Amino acid sequence: MTERSLRVLEFDKIRTQLTQYCVSDMGRELCGALVPANRLDDVRRMQEETEEARTLMTYLGDTPMIPFSDVRAQLHLAEIGSALSPRALLDIASCLRASRAARDALVTDRKNTPALTANASRLSTFRAVEQAIGDAIISEDEIADRASSELFAIRRKMRACNERVRERLNGMIHSPSFQKYLQEAIITVRADRYVLPVRQEYRGMVPGIVHDQSATGATLFVEPMAVVEIGNELKQLTASEKAEIERILRALSAQIAPEAAAIADNLAILAQLDFAFAKAALARQMHACPPKMNGEGIVSILRGRHPLIDPEKVVPLDIRLGEDFTTLIITGPNTGGKTVTLKTTGLFTLMAQAGLQVPAEHGTELAVFDDVFADIGDEQSIEQSLSTFSGHMRNIVSILEQVTPDSLVLFDELGAGTDPTEGAALAQAILSTLLTMKTRTVATTHYSELKEYALTTEGVENASVEFDVATLRPTYRLSIGIPGKSNAFDISRKLGLPEFVIARAKELLSREQVRFEDVIANAEYHRQVAQKERQIAEEARAEMIAIRNQAEAERKKLEEQRDKAIRKAKEEAKRIVENARRESEQMIAELRAMKKAGGAQEHEIQRVKKQMEKAQEELSDKQETGGEVPASVKPGDMVHVASMDLDATVVSGPDAKGIVQLKAGMMKMRAKLSDLRTMTSTQQMLRKEQKKLERKRSMRETRVDVMTRQVRQELDVRGMALDEAIPEVQKFIDDAMLSSLGEVSIIHGNGTGVLRAGIADCLRRHPCVSSFRLGRYGEGETGVTIVSLK
Repeated sequence: MTERSLRVLEFDKIRTQLTQYCVSDMGRELCGALVPANRLDDVRRMQEETEEARTLMTYLGDTPMIPFSDVRAQLHLAEIGSALSPRALLDIASCLRASRAARDALVTDRKNTPALTANASRLSTFRAVEQAIGDAIISEDEIADRASSELFAIRRKMRACNERVRERLNGMIHSPSFQKYLQEAIITVRADRYVLPVRQEYRGMVPGIVHDQSATGATLFVEPMAVVEIGNELKQLTASEKAEIERILRALSAQIAPEAAAIADNLAILAQLDFAFAKAALARQMHACPPKMNGEGIVSILRGRHPLIDPEKVVPLDIRLGEDFTTLIITGPNTGGKTVTLKTTGLFTLMAQAGLQVPAEHGTELAVFDDVFADIGDEQSIEQSLSTFSGHMRNIVSILEQVTPDSLVLFDELGAGTDPTEGAALAQAILSTLLTMKTRTVATTHYSELKEYALTTEGVENASVEFDVATLRPTYRLSIGIPGKSNAFDISRKLGLPEFVIARAKELLSREQVRFEDVIANAEYHRQVAQKERQIAEEARAEMIAIRNQAEAERKKLEEQRDKAIRKAKEEAKRIVENARRESEQMIAELRAMKKAGGAQEHEIQRVKKQMEKAQEELSDKQETGGEVPASVKPGDMVHVASMDLDATVVSGPDAKGIVQLKAGMMKMRAKLSDLRTMTSTQQMLRKEQKKLERKRSMRETRVDVMTRQVRQELDVRGMALDEAIPEVQKFIDDAMLSSLGEVSIIHGNGTGVLRAGIADCLRRHPCVSSFRLGRYGEGETGVTIVSLK
């Protein structure tokens, strides 16, 4: 690809945008060096890499890459035996951390990201080296005390020396007899030694070493002799500390040296991964899609949006080339979007061949060209080509010398800047040359001769950009198959040019020119009318489909509700049968127990059993069908209210409006006769027996509860709040009294002691408590309270 085409089509701006999504300088270097490939296999591989990265970003939520530095120079120093600085070691540690994070995130069992997974699996991890650096170096200015035992011991001695010096100096500055010698009662540092600010006139009263003096000479900074020896010791310890830090740095550097080559390989892989995820991030920001790539020169862009135009203002374009025709001639007024169409076609091609996704709809197809040539001199662009005819022609000559059948050529205002007749002839000759070569070509023009050429030449197609004459504004929509008008007369009339001038201008046009422009205008008018009618028809069709889909959804919803209701009714009936069977067996067992105790007779037991078996059999037979709507009802009938799913007894028959008075338990209600369902005598009997069984079950549960209370001798209230525990304790004491227990235990735990104190206060005031104490060894000690009952 020529650098001029990359610049004219503004591919460099896309590279600049891409660099913003990298986390490393090495990734940004790859972005800045990005150029389109011209082999189909390479382009597809790069596109697959971008799509895999975007898939992972969707799965992970963001890029798995963390920032890392370019440490190739530091690795080289380590290889040759140099001791690295703390900053260099920290940078290497960040690289190792980034490698480990990328490998953990990308090397998984996912089957839809094979390329990135394979690339990340080549990353080596050096957890021991990474941890050693992290443990030893806190920041580029600080080494950790525990980087080595020797360093820890040295710094401990240094702290002790510092404390001794400060202790002695503090004793001096707080001595009333000594303070008069000082300029200020402070301790300061000069030349790494602790000193006191002594007045000049009292120099002889403070024996020691002078390390500095003030600018005026009135103050001398003296290290008293009492701390000189300690200061010397501190100086030696400082030197030892420095030597130990250098030894630690050399040791860490030595750990890195044998792994330098592998870490350098990691850097290259990380940079490539950073670059891939930057491409994915750019695609997500542009709402781009992966284009289908081909080697047949077919271009089909669906609703393509130029990536450098404000997304709120850009108008999507549909562009096709290379299948039915190889040359597209775009006409229309200035500022109508012709140049944007050219640049969109060229820039999309460059982006796709560089492995970038394009901001268009899915289904977009682009071709791989061996080169893209552009002769664009748009004054609206920041990057302008030559504006004179000679400058354009030099560029066209260069293009014709290099172009091949596998190239894409873009001409803006082909043949402009010279005599229109000659310019049109040259333009037609150039296009014919490229057509003969079957080179894919897109050209913009105002020449009517080129419109006629497109209409009469096979392999060439007209296209136009729309312009709203009423508002004097372009719509930026591209229409393929219809040549465009420049609309010079209409625009001039709207801008106020006198009508007689416009009429005179029309007279100067030849009859053939007028007829041709009228044909174009008529075709454009009918095309717009057809487009509007098609749009209305599509909207009506879409509305009809939406209504049909909504009706279908409602039908499915009703069917699902019906099926759900039937399933629920079956499950409820089955549950009732099972409950009835279990309750009957329990009831029979209780009756037998009562018989043994002298209660129920055998014939009563058999009667209840037969009733339950008959009800179970009838309900099992009838559970597949529901009751019917009764023709009429009378007071005392049992019915089922369908809308409320409850049973009720009829109080009074239906009135003139079909309203029935009902009673369900203590509740009275009204319902329409059509909402009622009949109940068989068996169903009514089953309902009554079920209620009896429920009462029996309640009585049995009450007895079981009493039996349970009789055996409970301890209460566990751990985890409760005090206001929750007190009612439980009171109920527990009452149950224990009913069971004639003499001593019980309350487990409250230790905790803060609030629960223990609150329970003790409750027991102290309870009338049934004789005494209480904390547990002894083996009883739970202070976490348990033993209560003696009266």
